[in-house]
Amino acid sequence: MSPAPRPPRRVVVVLPSAFTLGNLFFGMWAIVSAAQGNVLWAGWFIVFAGVLDMLDGRVARLSGTGTRFGAELDSLVDLTSFGVAPALVMYHLEFASVGRFGWVLCFLYVVAAAIRLARFNVAAQTKAPTTGGWFRGLPSPSAGMTLAVYFPFTQTDVYHESLRYLQFNQQGLAFLMLVLGALMVSSIPYPKFPPLGLRSRKGLLGLLVHVVILAGALLVPREFLFPLGLAYAAFGILRAAVLGWLERHDDDAPPELPA
Repeated sequence: MSPAPRPPRRVVVVLPSAFTLGNLFFGMWAIVSAAQGNVLWAGWFIVFAGVLDMLDGRVARLSGTGTRFGAELDSLVDLTSFGVAPALVMYHLEFASVGRFGWVLCFLYVVAAAIRLARFNVAAQTKAPTTGGWFRGLPSPSAGMTLAVYFPFTQTDVYHESLRYLQFNQQGLAFLMLVLGALMVSSIPYPKFPPLGLRSRKGLLGLLVHVVILAGALLVPREFLFPLGLAYAAFGILRAAVLGWLERHDDDAPPELPA
């Protein structure tokens, strides 16, 4: 008598974890490649890990198969792929020759990623109030992929010709890593990807955002992805600064007198 086929539901449950482990695979490959001196492909492997990280969450939500185990596994994998791997890429690219400062800087970045992910897990376990379509602090995949695509961006004509005054040296990269680490552990809100749809303005906006990012990532990835990462990180800072200024301005305004 042949064994009964496995129910489709069990296969659907396994899919998110399969994407998560694929994320881990590319994160480890990035670490190995960076250690071997191939920082270009190490950066792209972190980007591939980021794509799988996005897919595992979406598959879990669409199929209704999200579990506590999957969430914990995802955080551990993210620490490897978007904390340790980008830090080691930067270390082998720029900071291996500067002694203790180099690995301490990379350690601080990994600490920030670990704190960011631990805080997210605690909030999920305690069912803390969510911020809707916003992240609390810069997401670790965004920070990690921004560092990962720095070296590919430096190989473009855009970097060498049009943006020569923005070229990063070791001090600039150290500052960038510290800023990204600080943003991860901050409480600055960052927007999530808007949902896709054709029946509302928000859905159409989400479709447009996805199409633009997908087109840039596929057609001109070296020129597009690093400026996109910087723009996303800067958006949260500028938005928080503007809202803070408006709030102080409202507090300083004289109270309205009754008519």
